[in-house]
Parts: sequence; structure tokens; C-alpha cells
Amino acid sequence: MAEPEQPEKRRRSASKRTIGLLIGTFLAAWVPGLLSAIGLFLSLWIVVPAPTRWLLPLGVGAPEVSPWLAGLNAIGALSALAALKIVGHSWARVAIVASLVGLGLSLLPLSQIPTANRQAQAALGADYLNAIPPELHARMRPAPFVLADAFRGIPTPQIRTELAIPFAAPADVSLQMNVYRPLSVGKHPAIVVIYGGAWQNGTPNNDDDFSRYMAAQGYTVLAIDYRHAPQYRFPAQLEDVQTALAFIRQHADEYEVDVDRIVLMGRSAGAHLAMLAAFQPDAPPVRAVVSYYGPVDLTTGYHDPPNPDPIDTRAVLRAFLGGTPEEFPDRYRQASPYEYATRPQPPTLLIYAGRDHLVQAKFGRALYERLRSINSPAVFLEIPWAEHAFDAVFNGVSNQLALYYTERFLAAITHAPNPRNR
Repeated sequence: MAEPEQPEKRRRSASKRTIGLLIGTFLAAWVPGLLSAIGLFLSLWIVVPAPTRWLLPLGVGAPEVSPWLAGLNAIGALSALAALKIVGHSWARVAIVASLVGLGLSLLPLSQIPTANRQAQAALGADYLNAIPPELHARMRPAPFVLADAFRGIPTPQIRTELAIPFAAPADVSLQMNVYRPLSVGKHPAIVVIYGGAWQNGTPNNDDDFSRYMAAQGYTVLAIDYRHAPQYRFPAQLEDVQTALAFIRQHADEYEVDVDRIVLMGRSAGAHLAMLAAFQPDAPPVRAVVSYYGPVDLTTGYHDPPNPDPIDTRAVLRAFLGGTPEEFPDRYRQASPYEYATRPQPPTLLIYAGRDHLVQAKFGRALYERLRSINSPAVFLEIPWAEHAFDAVFNGVSNQLALYYTERFLAAITHAPNPRNR
């Protein structure tokens, strides 16, 4: 009875081998091509500017995850090479070329780190570093770029947090702030953080990783809120920042704030508000200002928008200020930090992205040159491969570099024995 079953078993075995061979051939034929296509597509955004708001995350994120993309392109090239040897399809050669092109693109940011770091060191200067107490050096980032952190993330020690603290209600709009503090109790230098979002959106929860990181470094970080355009137009946002600063000073003991060591910091629209608040003639004294890609001259920015212009810069400015520079020339001037750089201001750190298609780096450099012309201390850092909002990827290539120098600038300014006051 067993004899007739043998041919059937052999047929089933041969059928399984055939199916396995077909699946293996399919995988060898298509998976390497798919990997190569994905790797090249994502890597192209390192050099191709995003033309629309919806594609902007690709332009922002691709340079920041370039170590991941380098790995993906390397795997794509190796798998395509293996496919060429196994199945011999000519398309495998195309996949190899695509992966190698993607690999070259993904290595561009990494290849520029040494030059950007040297320029940043020269811009910051030795005087800042000499002012940092040795015990602080041990807590700060060990290098401008740590490859392992690009994959595992930047570690953040435990801190104390208090979220959604109401501080004002102008026009019945509830404004809140988040407070991040180190575990050690006592008066700490403070960083008042103002979020970006084209003056139209965002919350104090934005950039939470940065706030937590700096709190672990020994700062009280206060992330504040403000009313949004177009419902509330300038100067409502500036007034809200000023209200927040007054509230923080009034409650300094409660939130462990050293009022003599307050720094204003913001990103994009928030950086604009930080500079504007600090540069006012009647502003309370602050130790320093940190601007990540903040608008500085709104009139010039309106007439010289980026190309491409993924968020429609002119529409954003009209929503914020109520019209064009021709309609409201005084309002545009009043809302431009550049206009206030006519007398010494607090030490200012300006960090801009070389490929920024929202706020062009040349405007940040113009403010830097104007501050230096009036003997106001200023540092300008440009990250050549980065796009606007690069620090949204906290462990990304650009933010690691920016964070390395930001924390050193802040440590030097807030711990200097005789800081420059206004």
C-alpha cells in the first residue's frame, strides 16, 4: 500500500521547492529595488527644497536622519548586488546605481560636520568656554555629533515638571506655561522658551525634549504660551510674552528662578518674539537671547520671500500684522527686532539653517552684523545642510550640533562672574 504514495510525495516536494524558488526569485528581484527606490527618494530631500507645506517634513527630516538613510542606502546597494549575482536581472544594476547615489546624498550632512564645527568654534570663541565652571563641562554634550545618539536618542536624566500653569487670560484666552526643573531644589538660572508656529499655532508642550534636557543641565525652563494670529494680531503676542515675564519674576521663588540669570529663547516665530521682547527700550534686563531661525526684518522678509516658499511667507505676515508693509509700514517696523539693534543689547546667539526656505539665513546674519556694529555681543552659527525647524528631530545631526553650542553659550553667559548687563 505504501508504494503508490511515493510519487505523490515527490510531486508535493517538487511543488514546494518550485513555490519556494518563485518566492525567492520574487524577493530577490523586487525587495532590493524597493529598498533602493525608497532610499533614493528620501535622500533626495537632503538637496531638493520642499515646494509645499505638506512636503516640508521631508525637507526638514531627511538631513536629520541621514545616518539612518546612509544605512538604508548601503543595505539597498548590497541587496541589489546580491540580486545581480543570484537572478542576473539588468534592473539590479539600476538599483545599485540608485542606492549609491542615495548613499552619496545621505553622507553629505555628515561630511560637512567638521567644517561646520570649526566655524562654530571660531564664532563662539575661547572666552565663552573659559567662563564655564569645570563641573558643568562634565554634564554637557561630549561632542558636536555622537553617532550612537543619532540612533538611540539623546538621554535625559530625571527632572521635576509642572505642566499647564495658568499665568494670564487676556480677552478670556487662557494662557499657560510648563515648568521644568532639575531634581536639586534651589534658585537656578532660567530659560524662558517661546514656541514657533508662524504665530498661528503651537503650545508650551512643543520641543519638550529640549526643555527636559536643559532642566537636567541645571536650569529652570519655563515654556510659555501666547495668543495666535490671525484672530489676535501683533502686538498681542508681544504683550503676552511681557505678561509672562512679569508673572515669572513675581513668582520667582515659587518656581526656583534666579531673576538675575534669565535667558529668553525661541524658535522661528517664538525666536522673533524673544528678540523683540528683549530688545525693547523698557524691557527688564535679561542675561541673553537665543534665536533659532527667527525672523528679524519683517518688511524685507515680505519683499524677499524664499524660493520655493512652502508656507506662503507673505500670507503668514499679513495674518500676523493685518496687511502688507505698504498698508502698515510702522507696524512692520515695530514688529522687527532688526529695528531695535541701534544700542547695545543682551548677548545674542543666532542659529540659522543654511537651506532654510521659511526664514533665510541671510537675515539672521544681517542682524548679527548690525549687533556687532554697535558693539553688542553676538554669535552667529549657520548649519549649511539644515532646513527650517531642524531641531524638531531632537537627536538629528543638526540639532546635536546646535545643542552642543547652545548649552555652552548658556553656561558661559549664566555662570560668568561679571556678565554683561543691559
